[in-house]
Amino acid sequence: QGEKLSHALRISAYVFSTGLLMFTALANSVPWFMESITLGSFWQTAWLEFYDYMEGDEWTIFLIGAALVPALAFWGFNGILLVADITGKPTFITRYRIQLGKNDPVDKKKLWKAIYTALGNQFFVSFPMLVPMFYIMQWWGNTFSKELPTFQWFLVELSIFTVVEEILFYYTHRLAHHPVLYKHIHKKHHEWTAPIGVVSIYAHPIEHIVSNTLPVMTGPMIMGSHIVSLSAWFSIALVTTSISHCGYHLPLLPSPEFHDFHHLKFNQCYGVLGVLDFLHGTDRMFRQTKAFQRHKVLLGLTPLSESIPEPPKKEE
Repeated sequence: QGEKLSHALRISAYVFSTGLLMFTALANSVPWFMESITLGSFWQTAWLEFYDYMEGDEWTIFLIGAALVPALAFWGFNGILLVADITGKPTFITRYRIQLGKNDPVDKKKLWKAIYTALGNQFFVSFPMLVPMFYIMQWWGNTFSKELPTFQWFLVELSIFTVVEEILFYYTHRLAHHPVLYKHIHKKHHEWTAPIGVVSIYAHPIEHIVSNTLPVMTGPMIMGSHIVSLSAWFSIALVTTSISHCGYHLPLLPSPEFHDFHHLKFNQCYGVLGVLDFLHGTDRMFRQTKAFQRHKVLLGLTPLSESIPEPPKKEE
């Protein structure tokens, strides 16, 4: 146990130090680049024009930023995926399917159930949760400032949001796998052993509150973030979780192999980043599979299911 702990701490220190160096480099170079091409002033001007157009109506601005924009990002991205799921076209997307032969095509009855549930969770769970959040953000006093945060500060916030989400999602998600909670709550989400994008918010309402929504909302509430930062973070979170569930390992996008394996095996890969899974040993089985070897950003056009195929099944 001592050796395992020591190894885990060394890996964590390596990941943390590497991430810190990368973050420092980005924090110095990217903002300079952004300012050099005047994008900073462009967004500031656009924000002021929008604020004036809305006549400073903070509630309407909050609804647009925290609800409408993320919802459009979610359904816009998933709309493209749904075309491929339903029709099997364009074929260049379906070539990148992770679980070959699954959802080919998707069961339309299950699909409509997932869509209705996802819409229900958005309208009757997520949106009402924005009401108390609005008053918390208003109390901070920075959320509707006429001055946008700097790009450097947004990167800092994004890092904090990600860490907070990882911690809250990992432990609430793992708790949801307790036999009692799993049977009555989390089992609904795992009806899809081969998930698709819209399944990312296909869940029991209690799970959607505790595991899906609160981990994403908590970071901005702690930081008292600007509505623009909050809107960008919500959109990123929704698109990212859609990628994790989409069932396709597409070029240049984050790898969905980690969470897809969770849906396949149920008792592995509970987190988002995988750091807590490594520390708790809940990714051991995953690390021994071809899926782990494929768990990387695809930089070419050849599907990883072809370049790193599953070993042939042994004949009985």
